[in-house]
Amino acid sequence: MRATIRIAGAQIDLTVGDLSGNEARILEAMLWAEDAGADVLVLPELAVVGYPPEDLVLREGFVAENLRVVDRLAEASGTCAVVVGFVDPLDEGVIDDDSVERRVANAAAVLAQGRITGVYHKELLPNYGVFDEARYFAESREAVRLWDIGGIVTGVSICEDIWSPSGPPAHQAAAGARLLLNLNGSPFRIGKGEERAALLRSEAIRSGAAVVYVNCVGGQDELVFDGDSMVFDADGSLVYRAAQFAEELFVVDLPLPAGRAPGTPPIPVVEKRDNRTPLRGPVVPPRLTGEAEIYEALVTGLRGYVKKNGFAGVVIGSSGGIDSALAATIAVDALGPDAVHTITMPTRYSSEGSVTDSEALAANLACRFDVIPIEATFKSFVATLDPLFGGTAPDVAEENLQARIRGTILMAVSNKFGGMVVATGNKSEMAVGYATLYGDMAGGFTVLKDVYKTLVYRLARWRNREHEAIPSAIIEKAPSAELRPDQLDTDSLPPYDVLDAVLEQYIEQDRTVDEIAAVGFDRDLVCRIARMVDINEYKRRQAPPGVKITSKGFGRDRRLPITNRYLS
Repeated sequence: MRATIRIAGAQIDLTVGDLSGNEARILEAMLWAEDAGADVLVLPELAVVGYPPEDLVLREGFVAENLRVVDRLAEASGTCAVVVGFVDPLDEGVIDDDSVERRVANAAAVLAQGRITGVYHKELLPNYGVFDEARYFAESREAVRLWDIGGIVTGVSICEDIWSPSGPPAHQAAAGARLLLNLNGSPFRIGKGEERAALLRSEAIRSGAAVVYVNCVGGQDELVFDGDSMVFDADGSLVYRAAQFAEELFVVDLPLPAGRAPGTPPIPVVEKRDNRTPLRGPVVPPRLTGEAEIYEALVTGLRGYVKKNGFAGVVIGSSGGIDSALAATIAVDALGPDAVHTITMPTRYSSEGSVTDSEALAANLACRFDVIPIEATFKSFVATLDPLFGGTAPDVAEENLQARIRGTILMAVSNKFGGMVVATGNKSEMAVGYATLYGDMAGGFTVLKDVYKTLVYRLARWRNREHEAIPSAIIEKAPSAELRPDQLDTDSLPPYDVLDAVLEQYIEQDRTVDEIAAVGFDRDLVCRIARMVDINEYKRRQAPPGVKITSKGFGRDRRLPITNRYLS
């Protein structure tokens, strides 16, 4: 005889620090789950405060208010158990191996029938890549704790806890749990969805227990949370997978095999609910892959940053090149055409196509487009500097003046009308410093910051698959900054297919020059590229945040000294 439990999941978009807003969203989900006849509702990691809260958890007032929210949620709970993430202050601080006291835990509360039935503290704290949880939270040192939810012995864990084969869920299953609930704040990166699915499937098979994984969704600074919540039965079969990059409330009737008597007495939560109409089998949506998945991540990240920070829209410098075209297209898809303002700013070096192609792009996207020539302003700057520059040949100083004039104009428009400037540089350019501080790097967000140039082209062609949003002339033209006569990117850089291949190994894989040369690249070229990457760390430190999609984005993922003479 197989028991059945009705699982509800709330894959919702929460905002860090918005305690009242998050509380309202959680209450909505609780009412929905109660009405759906669910036995248990699972919410994301740190749902009350949003993920990641970073140094906010060091503020006693913030932690205290988060506790008041949990108390109110508990009072509102009914016959459906609710598992919700929050920050739990410790009665006594915990001093870990580094001799630093941590006074809070990354926690999950189990609520039902107007009260808190118990609390679980996260045990495995990630401290790599973008994660700094060991900076804030104390590791759990509690014994295995189980809950009885609708007659089902249940274990609760949080995100990283399930990534280890010997983590808390394994111990919970060994103690008799037939159902493992895992709360998550798991950010997107390319390829991570399949890794998660394989991990959860393995855990279900290994433990002989069903696994419910619920993730948050939406953009939070440079992180994008892709949802992709999943339910696996005890045989490791996928029962349900929620949408990617979209909010979703889902409910599943999950059959469970008979279990043995638990070795750890479970905490009673809610009794079994009978006489419910069985649900139809859930329809599992197809998974986004490749360019489709990456594009949605970029759209979600930009949308979250703009809307959660209260900007009315965005302003983008449209050069007629591929980067600004893709950035504008993503912005329109994220925010709608009325929220996007594109501006082209030609000088004597701008080709006719830089204006006409920018105009055609804006027409395709149905967004606002203006032309603001800057030739007169550029001449004025050159004349002003003539007492110092006179008698010298034009070089990068004059080139960068044009970029900085454009940046100033975009910021002025932003200040006057309230739209945030979106910088349009890509990861290849940011890596080697092919960008101008206070010029094309000016802005509040860089949507393509973690997108290599070769991927920019792939995404543009993918976006054009059904109808042409980005004019083909933009995609086909040779890339150029157009800051001097007949300039091409290849005057200063290797071809992008070669450059990106080297950068991927040097940045993502942390390979040395010799290791990269050993796989077939010219060693002198690799040295040159590595040197460009290293000496431009100071620029990247001053760059706006941007959507992270790779395993090692610039910023919190990759932290190198600015003053650095080591060349690998």
